Amino acid sequence: MIDHRRLGRELDLFDSDPLAGAGLPLWLPAGAAARHAVEEYVRDLERRAGYQHVYTPPLGRRELFERSGHLGYFAEDMFPPMRLSANDEFLLRPALCPHHALVYRARGRSYRELPLRIAELGGMYRAERSGVLGGLSRVRAISLNDAHNFCALEQVGEEVGEILRLIREAHAALGVRPAGFRLSLRGPGQKYVGDDAGWARAEELLRAALDGVEFTEAPGEAAFYGPKIDIQVRDAAGREFTLSTVQLDFDKPERFDLSYTDAGGARRRPVMVHRSLVGSMERLFAYLIEVHEGAFPAWYAPVQLVVLPVGDEQAGAAARLARDALASGLRAEVDSGGSLGSRVRDAARRRVPYVGVVGAREAAEGRVSLRLRGGRALDPMPTPQALRLIADAARAHGGRPVGPAPRG
Repeated sequence: MIDHRRLGRELDLFDSDPLAGAGLPLWLPAGAAARHAVEEYVRDLERRAGYQHVYTPPLGRRELFERSGHLGYFAEDMFPPMRLSANDEFLLRPALCPHHALVYRARGRSYRELPLRIAELGGMYRAERSGVLGGLSRVRAISLNDAHNFCALEQVGEEVGEILRLIREAHAALGVRPAGFRLSLRGPGQKYVGDDAGWARAEELLRAALDGVEFTEAPGEAAFYGPKIDIQVRDAAGREFTLSTVQLDFDKPERFDLSYTDAGGARRRPVMVHRSLVGSMERLFAYLIEVHEGAFPAWYAPVQLVVLPVGDEQAGAAARLARDALASGLRAEVDSGGSLGSRVRDAARRRVPYVGVVGAREAAEGRVSLRLRGGRALDPMPTPQALRLIADAARAHGGRPVGPAPRG
């Protein structure tokens, strides 16, 4: 069976070490390169959609999480406090929303600024039990693609619709295959904040945003502060989990006394929309490694081009090609050790999308013979043309890999 933990080890994407601790994976250079490419893409997608990015600290004073409600409703999932003095306790945050509420209230806000979209790819921490941890799919240190959109009540429907559009765009680029949409609602026996009227209004707005979309209802799966739309995916074993989410929150603006001045000069309370386009980097890559069997699309493959000189005489030409590829923004390297056949097989094992073979004739003519992942060979072409071909494939942000992953 396909398992991202096995593939992660085979492809040197990530590792774990008892000295670091369970649920605290180490991203190795190959995995970090793929993750960095995805992070850049998501940030640019958000920037073009009007998001403003911030940096906030991964911990805060106890009072912050008392104010946000996390200590009252989420304490069992949080790490114990770190006490610096009798009156100064800090906690690792279990979510980014309290800090983003502070970003909003850093100054006065006008209706002209709304919707105000605050985004961050930030760290948060959950005190998961050791028995449920595994690979990248369940961890204690989480790097979340998060944002909080502050808007007027009458803007919520359009805002949620635009978020769902962005989620579809990001999924198509990454090769994510949604398994379904879920409307997560309150359930019996759970602790929730807010009043019935606020919850009913929030559910009404999310139902309207899902008009025309097939979805299931999930009582008891709401966040403690509001209902949400969850976009589900399935891993290689068929297990379903949430990847992307949109959540409505009337509670945090009240708790943090957030407001804006409307067109008539009156003070009004915004609605806080929590959203994540692609979820956490850990859970996302657990899914992507499996769905692509390690053969990522060219734009976020760890190495996009490996150059293979046939013999020592072509080493200089191969090094120049790799330098030109790096200078053009590609991730490239030279492999000159061992037989040509073994190096071709190793590139296939590593799922490298493009292999450039440089023999005596190619070196003399300034050409390269490209082989695509999956085995297809292209006719020798000038090296600038080859680099443009690879760069165009990378810029396209397509969700399909260049060729299939090797079997075996």
